[in-house]
Amino acid sequence: MTAHSPIAPAGASTFPDSARATFAAAYPDQPVRLTHELVGHPLLGLDALAALAERMPSSSVEYNLGKLPLGVRPEDTPSNGLTLGETIRTIEINGSWAVLKNVERDAAYGALLDAALAELEPIVAKATGPMLHREAFIFLTSPGSVTPFHMDPEHNILLQIMGTKTMTVFPARDENLVPARKSEDFHNGGHRNLTWQDGFKSRGTAWPLAPGDAIHVPVKAPHFVENGPAVSVSLSVTWRSERSVAEGELHSFNALLRRRGLPVGTVGQRPEAQGVRRFVYRVMRKLGA
Repeated sequence: MTAHSPIAPAGASTFPDSARATFAAAYPDQPVRLTHELVGHPLLGLDALAALAERMPSSSVEYNLGKLPLGVRPEDTPSNGLTLGETIRTIEINGSWAVLKNVERDAAYGALLDAALAELEPIVAKATGPMLHREAFIFLTSPGSVTPFHMDPEHNILLQIMGTKTMTVFPARDENLVPARKSEDFHNGGHRNLTWQDGFKSRGTAWPLAPGDAIHVPVKAPHFVENGPAVSVSLSVTWRSERSVAEGELHSFNALLRRRGLPVGTVGQRPEAQGVRRFVYRVMRKLGA
C-alpha cells in the first residue's frame, strides 16, 4: 500500500489512475482490490462522524453489539444499550457496530460522494449505463466485531479509512449460497442477512483491507466482514444501474408467478436484456397484480 497524506488536498482525486484502470477491468461482475486517497479526510474522523450521526434521522442509523455469529437472524441482533453518539465516541471500547445510511443527504458528504463517483462514471456508463440512485454509507466498527453473512442490492465500493478489516466475498448468482426464493424475498423487502453454513467458507475469497485500500463488491455478491484489532471506519459508495434494477424486477416477477403457482423464469447474466419479461412484470404491477 502506498503512503497517504494526512488530509486529501482540495481538488485531489479519490481514486488514482491505476485504481480506475483496475476497476474498469473488473466491473461489473468481479470483486477487486482498489486504492483511494481519502485517508485522513476531515469529514471521516470520529468526532465529525459522531456529530453527523447526531443530526441524522433515527431511520438512517443502525447500531448494535458487534461480536455476532456469521449467520445471526435479524431479530436476534442484540442492542448495545448506548445512544448513537455514545456508541461512536466510545467505539474503541464498547464492542459495537454502527452504520450511518444515506449520508449523501448531508451537503458536505453528498459532495464527497459526487466527487468519488464522477471519477468512475465513464467506466460504469460504458458497461451498465447511467449511475442511478447514488448513496453513501459509513461503517464504524469496534475491534473484533463481525458483520454477518449478507448481500446488498447495489454496486458497491468500500473504502477503508481507519483500522483494518477482512471482507470475505463470495460469487454472485450462486444459488447454493443464495437460493432463488431468498432473492425473490429480498427484492420484495426481505432482510439482507443470509443463512450461513460452515461449508460455505471455502467458496469465498478473503480480502484484507488497510487504510487506503478499497474493494469493489458486485451486486448481491454475498460477503461477511471481520474487523481487526483497532477501530475501523469505512465509507461505502454505491449506485444502481439498469442491470441491478432489471435483476430486481425479474426476481420480483418470479415471486409474483410463484405465488400464483405459475412457472418461474431464469434471471440471466444480463437481466437488462430480458425486456419482454420486464415489460410483462411492469404491466402486471401497474394493474395491481
